[in-house]
Amino acid sequence: MYRIKTFNKISPIGLNRFDPERYAVSDESGNEDGILVRSAKLLDYDFPDSLLAIARAGVGVNNIPLDRCSQAGIAVFNTPGANANAVKELVLCAMLMGSRDVPGSIRWVREQVDAGVDVTTVVEKGKSAFIGPELYKKALGVIGLGAIGSLVSNLALSLGMDVYGYDPFLSVDAALRLDRHIHVVKDINELYKRADYITIHIHFTDQTARMIDAKAIAAMKRGVRFINLARGEIVDDGAMLAALDTGKVAAYITDFPNNTLVKAPHVIAMPHLGASTPESEQNCAAMAVDELRDYLENGNIRNSVNLPAVSMERSGVMRMCIIHKNIPAMLASITTLLSKDGVNVENLSNKSKGDYAYTMVDLGTEVDQAVIEDVRRLPNVIRVRVIA
Repeated sequence: MYRIKTFNKISPIGLNRFDPERYAVSDESGNEDGILVRSAKLLDYDFPDSLLAIARAGVGVNNIPLDRCSQAGIAVFNTPGANANAVKELVLCAMLMGSRDVPGSIRWVREQVDAGVDVTTVVEKGKSAFIGPELYKKALGVIGLGAIGSLVSNLALSLGMDVYGYDPFLSVDAALRLDRHIHVVKDINELYKRADYITIHIHFTDQTARMIDAKAIAAMKRGVRFINLARGEIVDDGAMLAALDTGKVAAYITDFPNNTLVKAPHVIAMPHLGASTPESEQNCAAMAVDELRDYLENGNIRNSVNLPAVSMERSGVMRMCIIHKNIPAMLASITTLLSKDGVNVENLSNKSKGDYAYTMVDLGTEVDQAVIEDVRRLPNVIRVRVIA
């Protein structure tokens, strides 16, 4: 019986994918084998020795101590693409709000009524303050062409926009999702100088922190409208506010409010609504549960943020899963030790990611605890698990 501990409220659509005969799911579970989490902070959580994996029902993993997990041999999963459609739709809403200041116009109407004015007598004159451009035939720049960025790009193209995309890590799968009429540029400055609207869809890392700074903004067209539904820290708030004051940036629409931004003119700040749809929460929960189950039951890794993607059809009578440091000769050490113990290797898969590697070995015979301990004692082996 696998023990799963939940943090936050996880959609029943996901939880119902656990077989109750094999899984005990609770928000009070101790010595858990797996964790399901959304936004709860696990940075100071005392992980039990039994913990094998954490599945984040969402994309960002800033609430999970990745280094500590990797060192302990705990796989961390996220759910890229599960909330992509919800974010795509909010980008469209953000472009429209940023163009015509829809929130400001609604607020103005209510202010007239609160002041005792017959609003029907002032709308024609008052609406001139909220005139803004149409999206049609404008240029949209999309930074990051993954699951969300590709959907946004194709949507904008269907609206009659000219779309420029930038992604130095563009995968083959992502490229195939893009309409052929989208201009994929290799220099981000090419996007900056052409785009009337810019939307950003990248992960927050040390490399992307405050990526949108004064220098980046200076390279953009005057009057650009900038949308940030990715992470607040990717944008340098000081540089953005200065650009809004001068009119270099006409509007900043962000999903990550703070007290300074909320009070600034030409800022539309939302309370992190990107994935706030029931469909998105259901998709994320289902995907997270499936990733967790496949890892616990089969050792397969899909969408891990700290370990390589490794998936292999089951063969043999037993599967050994080994998390180890990514150093030379590790694979040879493992197979040599197994052969010395007379164990036949039916199939094997090994991949690395950064400082860590993962090896799955399907064995033709059952092995006893002594063999498992021999592998566990190999230098630079972090965790060994055997699945019957």
